[in-house]
Amino acid sequence: MAHLKIEASRTALLSMDLQASVVKIYTKDEPEFLYRVRSALSAARNNNIRVIHVRVGFRPGLPEVDTRNQLIGAIKNSPQWQQIFQGPAGAIHGDVAPNDDEVVITKHRIGAFAGTELDMILRANRIDTLILLGIATSGVVLSTLLHASDADYNLFVLRDCCADLDAELRACLTERFFPQRATVITADELVKALQSTSV
Repeated sequence: MAHLKIEASRTALLSMDLQASVVKIYTKDEPEFLYRVRSALSAARNNNIRVIHVRVGFRPGLPEVDTRNQLIGAIKNSPQWQQIFQGPAGAIHGDVAPNDDEVVITKHRIGAFAGTELDMILRANRIDTLILLGIATSGVVLSTLLHASDADYNLFVLRDCCADLDAELRACLTERFFPQRATVITADELVKALQSTSV
């Protein structure tokens, strides 16, 4: 891996959809997943990189959801799925929870930008570089990466801090698709890069 240059004042780490129920479903076979995410969050915080958390949430009755949306619409028709995003199950996992001063974005679609104030917050803080991690690789990470790439953000993806139920699809995205639009690295590579550079 070539030397990574990350300018802290212009960078944000997006920790996406790491809600307790989602983490439990997607990482049951990856006991080290939360450890890697925690190390990335700690490295970002220690180097004054803004950390922004993104979560899925809906108002009672899900007025934000159109049943024509094939993926999100399924939630509106399933009380069982709705419970995943409510109460303690819908809270960001305690091991990777936000600090008091960190922004939490609530979204109603797959990507972190659609219908949210994320882009405004990033622009207001002169951020042009994003470090992405989250669940699922083929969901929020993919959708957010595509939007951010089209919006000309400089992008990093922490491949071992992304999880997906489809291991083959995850590998295809992180090894073949994402590298066309982002620098794909591991949490450990991020930590080492931040330790070795004055950011």
